[in-house]
This record gives sequence, C-alpha cells and structure tokens, in this order.
Amino acid sequence: MMASLVKPGIFRHLMCRNNMYPRSGVLRFPVSDDHVFWSAPYADYCPPVYTAPHIGGQVWADPPLPSEAFYPQWNQLDGQVNRESFHGAYEVKDGLPLNPIGRTGLSGRGSLGRWGPNHAADPIVTRWKRDAEGAIVANSTTGKNIIQMVAIQRSDNKLWAIPGGMVDPGENVSVTLKREFTEEALNFTDKANMVEKFFREGGVHVYSGYVDDFRNTDNAWMETTALNFHDEDGKQVGQLELMAGDDATNVRWTDVDSQLKLHANHADIVREVVILRNAHW
Repeated sequence: MMASLVKPGIFRHLMCRNNMYPRSGVLRFPVSDDHVFWSAPYADYCPPVYTAPHIGGQVWADPPLPSEAFYPQWNQLDGQVNRESFHGAYEVKDGLPLNPIGRTGLSGRGSLGRWGPNHAADPIVTRWKRDAEGAIVANSTTGKNIIQMVAIQRSDNKLWAIPGGMVDPGENVSVTLKREFTEEALNFTDKANMVEKFFREGGVHVYSGYVDDFRNTDNAWMETTALNFHDEDGKQVGQLELMAGDDATNVRWTDVDSQLKLHANHADIVREVVILRNAHW
C-alpha cells in the first residue's frame, strides 16, 4: 500500500490550491488542474511569498531562507531532522525545495515549521461496531461488518481527522503514534499501562506519503506515516472513554463508510484500513 494513494505526476492536490491560506489574509495564486505539475509550463506563475509570523524563533521551526548560517541538507537525514520525502528525491530550485506534487499558489513555508517535508504520524485506532448485546453490527446492504475509528475534531478547521501529530527530530514514529493518540484523544493517565501495551503489540502499516493538507506550500508540505491499531474484541482501547486533548475540540468513535468526510486526504488513508479489514465502506 505504501504511497500508492499519491503518485507525483498523477495525483493533483486540491486542499492547498485556489483558496485563502488558513489564518492569514493571503490569497493563493490561481493554479488550474492543468498547471499543478511543475513539468507543465506556466509563464505567468507568480505566487505570493508567505511564512506565518509566529514561526519565527520557534524551536520546532527552521530559520528563514536564504541564510548565511543555515544550510539544510536536502533529501537526507539532516542531523536529527528528516528531510527525506517518501516520494523520492524532490527538486531544489534557487535554494528552496519544491513540493513533489506540484504548484500550490504560495511560496514560503506558510504555517509549517520545516522547509521541505514536515513529517507526521497518524494512528488509525479501530474497533468493530457492536450492538447492546456486544454482537458485531454488519451493514444491511453489503453484509460487511461496520468498523469504527477514533476521530478528533480539529480546532483549526473544525474537520474530523485522525488523531495524529508531528514527529519530533530523532523520534521513532512508534513513539509519536502513541504520544499523539494519548494527547489528542485520551487526555488521561489512569489507563496508561493498557494503552502502552495496546500500542506495543504493534500496528499495521497502511500508508506513508504526501498529505493533501491545506497548509502545504510550494516549499513546505506535510507527509505522514499511518498505522492501523485494531482492537479486535473491543476490550482494550475499544472500551475507553474519550476526552479531547489540546489540539482537538471533540473526539468520538466514528462509523467508517464512503460518506465519511475527513481533514486533508485522511478518508483515502482510512479506506486502506477498510480494505485491510474487509469492512463495510
């Protein structure tokens, strides 16, 4: 499955084109479907340059470019910072990395901390939907079992999403997955041992690659590693009371089907879990 959902030169991002950049007054330069790929000529392309003011001086953010003192090592592990893309080597033009999918109508970093790929981790925590007696519920049309996932409502755009977060420099993705799920969806300590054990038993890798995120720019973009952690009998995390964490306004167990509307291309990633578990879509 890997990066099968998104292929540079085939996939066209939608969320990061032809709109106002979030939490700013900056309008993206128009980019039609025909002009997304860098290989397509676009002589009039003149995107505004924008990096959110609050990024300056943050420990999690790169310094501005160009710089006399900051020389990022593109397409490799740069100290503790992973500047590799899951989609292979990206181009660097005029000292700045180019979004591997194509034009977004905006230069600079927007509100993202890193130039180039900004790596996240997304834990897709699932259980089977059950009735009052504890029996698994199947969809009456497809006959397939209905799967539920933990979804958070993001505070920035109010969309439901996988409860993921950014991978810290030098951090193992498995640590990020557990930390973000606990911080975003649980906000507790009393069940920490059970959650620790549940995540330690391992998830199934479903996706690594580009995220069609509304924060992406020509020079900075989101990529994620998504793993499915499935509670088959519903007796572990499936029984947890959910409480929204810092970055979320709400959290819930959500029925998964083809009508599910999620942040960025999270629905496409979740569909990989549905295929994996042979669940209803």
